[in-house]
Amino acid sequence: MQEQIDQYTTEINAFSPANADELESFRIKFLGTKGIIKDLFDQFKSVGPEEKRVFGKVLNQFKQLAEARYQELQEKFKSEVENPASNIDLTLPGDGFNLGSRHPLSLVRNEIVDIFKRLGFVVAEGPEIEDDWHNFSALNFPEEHPARDMQDTFFIKKNNGRDDVALRTHTSSVQVRMMENGKPPFRAIMPGRVYRNEAISARAHCFFHQVEGLYIDENVSFADLKQTLYHFVQELYGEGTKVRFRPSYFPFTEPSAEMDVSCTICGGSGCNMCKYTGWVEILGCGMVDPNVLENCNIDSKKYTGFAFGMGIERITNLKYVIRDLRLFSENDVRFLKQFQTEII
Repeated sequence: MQEQIDQYTTEINAFSPANADELESFRIKFLGTKGIIKDLFDQFKSVGPEEKRVFGKVLNQFKQLAEARYQELQEKFKSEVENPASNIDLTLPGDGFNLGSRHPLSLVRNEIVDIFKRLGFVVAEGPEIEDDWHNFSALNFPEEHPARDMQDTFFIKKNNGRDDVALRTHTSSVQVRMMENGKPPFRAIMPGRVYRNEAISARAHCFFHQVEGLYIDENVSFADLKQTLYHFVQELYGEGTKVRFRPSYFPFTEPSAEMDVSCTICGGSGCNMCKYTGWVEILGCGMVDPNVLENCNIDSKKYTGFAFGMGIERITNLKYVIRDLRLFSENDVRFLKQFQTEII
C-alpha cells in the first residue's frame, strides 16, 4: 500500500491540467465514490491492527494532499475565467477580421442623393402603405388605368372591404404629400422601396427601389428638366455618356419622356442588357400635369414644374455590370463580398 501511495503522490504533484475537463477527470479518479482514495480506504480495513496506526496517518495525509491539490487547481481555473486577460499570450499574432461594406443598392442610392443634393435638392420620405388618393387619384390616374388592377398592385383590404389601400407602386406618392403640406417652390428627391405584382426574373422583381424627383417653381421649363438630368448622367456615369429623350406617356406629366443612356456594359455595340440597341432606358420624366398641381391646391397658372423617376436596380446594373437584379435580394455573401472595397 505504501508503494501505491508514493506513486500516486508523485502523480498528483506532477498533475497540471490543460482545461477544466481534465481537472474533473482528476477529481473522479482520486476523489470520486469509486476513486483511488475510496479503494485505498477499503484496502485499509484488511491491514493488521499493529499497522493501522502507521498506514492510517499516511492514508489521511494522502487524502488531504489530493483534496488540497484539487482545490488549488480549481481556484486557478476560476481565477482565469474571472480574469481572462491573465490567460492571453501577448506574443501571439492578432486574429484577423472581415471588413464590412454597404450593399451595392445603398452605394448607388447614396451617390444619386449626393449628386442631386449638390443641385439644391432635399430628401423627402413617405409611408410604404398608401391610400388610393396619394398613390393614384391625385396623380391623375383615371379609374380604369391598368395600374389599379390587381395584376400590378398589391392591394390591402380595409375593414369596410374597400381595396383603396395598397403597397405603394412608386414614390410619387411622397410628391403628393409634399405638395399638399407645403407651398412652392419645391426641389426634392424621394428615394424608397416600392412594390408591384410582377413575375420575378433577371430584369424584374415584385419589390425594388426608386428615386423620384420634383421641382416646382415659377417659369420652370422642359429645358431645365433636360439640363438637370443631363448633368446627373454625366456625374453618375462619367463625361461622354450619351443621352437621348424619347416621347412617352405618364398620367402625372405632360409632356412626358423616357431618357436613355448609352449602354455602359457593351459601350453601345449591343448586348442582352440593352437588347442589342446600344441604349438603355434609365428613367421617365416630364412636366408636372396641371391637374396634379390643382389636386394639391397649387395654382397651375402661376407655377410649373418637372418630375422624374428612376429604378435604382437598373442604375446599379449599368454601373457595376450586374446582369441579374435577383442578386440584390438573395443575400449571397459571394456576391456582396465583391463590394468590400467600399468600406463602411
